Amino acid sequence: MDFVPTDQQKLLRKTVREFVDREIAPKAAEVDEKEVFPRENLQKIADMGLYAAFVPEEYGGSPVDAINRAIMVEELARGCPSTAVAFAASCLIAYTIYKFGSDELRRRYLPSFVKKVTVGAFAITEPHAGSDVAAIRTRAKLVGDEYVINGTKAMITNGAEADVYLILAKLEDEKGMNLFVVERDFPGFSPSKKERLMGFRGAATSELVLNDCRVPKENVLGEVGKGIRVAMAALDVDRTFIGAIGVGIAQAALEASIRYAGEREAFGKKIGEFQAIQFMIADMAMEVEAARLFVYKAADLWQKGLPFSTEAAMAKLKASEVAVWSALKAIEIHGGYGYSREFPVERYLRDAKALELMAGTSEVQRMVIGKAMLKQA
Repeated sequence: MDFVPTDQQKLLRKTVREFVDREIAPKAAEVDEKEVFPRENLQKIADMGLYAAFVPEEYGGSPVDAINRAIMVEELARGCPSTAVAFAASCLIAYTIYKFGSDELRRRYLPSFVKKVTVGAFAITEPHAGSDVAAIRTRAKLVGDEYVINGTKAMITNGAEADVYLILAKLEDEKGMNLFVVERDFPGFSPSKKERLMGFRGAATSELVLNDCRVPKENVLGEVGKGIRVAMAALDVDRTFIGAIGVGIAQAALEASIRYAGEREAFGKKIGEFQAIQFMIADMAMEVEAARLFVYKAADLWQKGLPFSTEAAMAKLKASEVAVWSALKAIEIHGGYGYSREFPVERYLRDAKALELMAGTSEVQRMVIGKAMLKQA
């Protein structure tokens, strides 16, 4: 494995970082404070061509490799985690439609992700089924040329604002599940209660209600009855993206700590001159870099078309826990000001905590990793 970034990766990071510092980061506090969905930020991201990076050329995109995609998500999260999670969730939908959709579905949906801001949402979780996907209660029945779907999804990122949804449902008349492409204006479909969350307050997380929702049978991703396989493959990508978001938050916490340590004085000198502060910053830097390498390894395997479920779980677990830990260290370095909403580090902690719960809790990731290790024995 080559640990030296390519010239393209260096240029991409520099370009996205400058864009984020100029256009995205200055609005992060407002997005959090007012619980505003960052559609304006997403439009600017689309204008930058970042959505196109997830869509093949034949559908109007300008694709880049998976590590470059992780760099994009990481840099966006460094500036505004709510924007990053909204963007990543939408790109996950575009990728999954391309990977598992028919030519007709690709032609119908993928160009819209490039030409305008198309918001996507991945809907598995239900009020009674989170990490236990097999326990979902949403049901789909084939009636003529359409599936009729009934059920409720819960805690869905982008749920209140999305244009296109991927909905996992059990089949009534045959074994298995389907993953459906559902548009916001399909009859019988409606976003419901918007959640008021501790973090990611701009991500428009909400319930979704399907009441005799009618979906064309052509809108099934993958083989009929094999939707769980499609959903799990999408989760591998989702976990890699979440890992990148964790790295971005941890990096932001590190940079904030370095700035503050160079400005704040105590006992007649900058606090950065104290060994205790230096040690905390050193530990933060090492943990951030370790988490980044976990994410890049998962992305590298994804790019090469190799299995990466275990590596995606490792990346998501490591990066999410590093993000929480780094935010806590940043609060310690800031002292009382770290607990103040005038500084961003308390927001980093609130956002980071959600990463330990999304796309399977930390305990679920450990189950995935542990089973894989025992299987290799």
